[in-house]
Formats: sequence, structure tokens, C-alpha cells
Amino acid sequence: MAVHGGRFGELVLAGLRAMVPGVDFVAADSPEAAAGAEVLATMADERDAVLAVLHPGIRWVHVLAAGVDGFPLDVVGDRVVTCSRGASAPAIAEFVLAAMLAFEKRLPDSWIVAPPPAWNVADLGGLAGRRLGLVGIGAIGAEVARRALAFDMDVSAFRRRPDPVGVEGVERAATLEGLLGDADHVVVAAPATPATHRLFDAGAFAALKPGAHFVNVARGTLVDQDALLEALDAGRVALATLDVCDPEPLPADHPFYGHPKVRLSPHISWSAPATVRRTFGLFAENLERFRSGRPVSGTVDLEAGY
Repeated sequence: MAVHGGRFGELVLAGLRAMVPGVDFVAADSPEAAAGAEVLATMADERDAVLAVLHPGIRWVHVLAAGVDGFPLDVVGDRVVTCSRGASAPAIAEFVLAAMLAFEKRLPDSWIVAPPPAWNVADLGGLAGRRLGLVGIGAIGAEVARRALAFDMDVSAFRRRPDPVGVEGVERAATLEGLLGDADHVVVAAPATPATHRLFDAGAFAALKPGAHFVNVARGTLVDQDALLEALDAGRVALATLDVCDPEPLPADHPFYGHPKVRLSPHISWSAPATVRRTFGLFAENLERFRSGRPVSGTVDLEAGY
């Protein structure tokens, strides 16, 4: 079984070997190393390297992530491609709730290191009664929605597919513009595909409710970053919490660094003790299905790109 772990190669190999004992995992760091393998597990973050080891004998590819935008889907052919959809959703949802609470409670600005002008005086917000607008309600969006509902937020979601939103208590927004005009917090949790590239452009930010909090835990390519900066500087967006950006990492002189209305983190919202275990666990379950001839789960829609 071939494994292309990209920059996390040794860690991925060690994790898979621990999770699935008795299986021969080899590092797919060259076409020769991957020869003879029927299965390729990959992080999909190095397109050319993946292409080099995707030989005709590979029957099934599993992407060890929820997003497959880095994988060369155009050359898959009749192979089956799956992903670890949902593995990081609980951790990312907790990150989103923490970001929204920090916005409402003005953290870390509410913490003091010297005597303030007055005690017992503040103008803090809360989540109860606020409207959350979710752009995308797959595994991550659904986990965010459930937690937001527990905080008594009003939750609406926009998705392109006609499928039901799937979470009781969540309203379906008819249009993206309608969702943006009503939301106090906008959370981007949609996949990166050609259809969502620069979905948040100047027009989308113009439709946003003034003073909204914008959160992106999806991919940086969904956002026109110049348009976001203009919306921040104009005051339409009160704060942008960004765990993703384009490119990653950002150049050292990018205006997001140090911007007073940007909270930027280095693509870490997935991080939690159970995330890696869940990621490898989904692959292990699929491997058992594959070896027994049963259908695998988490199949990627090659046409839709997720």
C-alpha cells in the first residue's frame, strides 16, 4: 500500500502503521517505490509528486483530508477516490465557536494588565439571538450549526445543491446575498471548487450586513482578499477571523499581518487530540471495506470536485 504524505510523510506513515497493523505501507516517494500498490493514501498537497506515483495499477485513492482541491481529479479516470470527510469537523466547529465568542466578548481586549478606568463597566455582546449565516453546510457546517443552536443563535445556511440542509432548526437561505444581508456572523465552510473560486468578491462584501464578523475556515481561494481588505477598511466588516488564506503561507509583507481587524491563524482550526485519530480511522474503515469487496464511504464527486 503506497502512502504519499507530502511534507508530513514520516508522521503519516507512522500513524497509518499504528492504526492498521499487518498492512505493508510504503512511502510513495518515487514511481519505483509505489510500483505494485493497488491503494494510494495521500495528503494531496503536491500535485506533481502525486501524479508521478499514480500508476495504472492504483485502483483506489484515499485523500487524508476533507478537501481534495489539491488532488489532480482530472486524471483519476475510473479509479475510486475517497476522502476523510468529517474527520476534522468537530475541532473546526469548536474553533469557529471560540472565534465568535471572542468577537462578542471582545477577547483578548477585555483582559487587563493594569487598573482600568472603571470596574464593572463593559459593552459586551453575546451569541444568543445573533444570526449565524453558514456558507456551506457539509460536515463542518453541520457541526458548527449544532453548536450555534445550543447557544440560542438563529442559524441559516446557503448551499448550491438542492439537498436539504440536514440539521433541524437551520433555515435554508434562498440566495447568498439574502444570507449575507441578515447575518451577524458569516462562516465560510464550503469546498474549494471552480464554482466557489472568489465567491466572496466585492459584490458579496457589499451585500454583507454592516458590522458583521467574517470567518473563513474553508479555503483562502474562496475569498478575494483585496475586496476583503477594502470591506474591513470601510467598516462594513467589523472583524475577519481567517484560519486560511491564499497563498499559504502569506508573504511576510501581506497587510493581513498586523491588521487591527484581522485575526489570522496558520490553518490550525483542525487541530485537536481526536482529529488525526479520526482521519486515520476513516481510512482504516475504508480499507477493511475495500479488502472485503464492499463499497467504500466518503466517495468524492469527481464532477463537483468534493
